[in-house]
Amino acid sequence: MDPNAAELKAQLRRKLRAESDHHSAAVRAAASTQICQRLREQTAWREARSILFYFPRPDEPDIHCLFTEARRAGKTAALPRYSPDDGHYVACEVRDIDRDLQTGAFGIHEPNQGCPIFDLKKLDLVLVPGIGFDFSGFRLGRGKGYYDRLLGQIPGYKCGVAFEWQIAFEIPVERHDIVLDCILTPMRWHEVTGRQRS
Repeated sequence: MDPNAAELKAQLRRKLRAESDHHSAAVRAAASTQICQRLREQTAWREARSILFYFPRPDEPDIHCLFTEARRAGKTAALPRYSPDDGHYVACEVRDIDRDLQTGAFGIHEPNQGCPIFDLKKLDLVLVPGIGFDFSGFRLGRGKGYYDRLLGQIPGYKCGVAFEWQIAFEIPVERHDIVLDCILTPMRWHEVTGRQRS
């Protein structure tokens, strides 16, 4: 664990954000379509009965279509909601993504108060956003640590979802960082060594 990890992370965030700016909306859309198709091919997706999605920011892969597909297939679909009273995220079941969302504390769409909280321990699959990832399963978030605290409470399969340009050789690691089970990109489904599941 590098004692300068926080500063190294800040530098890497700047680098990856600058790289992201070079890619057009059309390129992001095409890559997002590839990501969704690759996920559909995976056993982890097909067998999951309950999935925690994320609502994509413009610089993140758009997996919006998978939410609707999951609901049609009878899967439970959830999204994170920030709880300002305790400063952490909870998972909430969402039945209609067009009607059940509101703008949350950080400007991200999240479930409204009418959406029931879903037990984190019952989630089979978590689709995890981030600024960057490496193939050791580490994720570079936005620096607050909220998402890592959420992930730390979920025993289910955790999949980082990334554009190819979000993959780094190595993500600096801090004590609170959670190791993911796999990394999904338009070109790859990468199982993290030693963490493969049947």
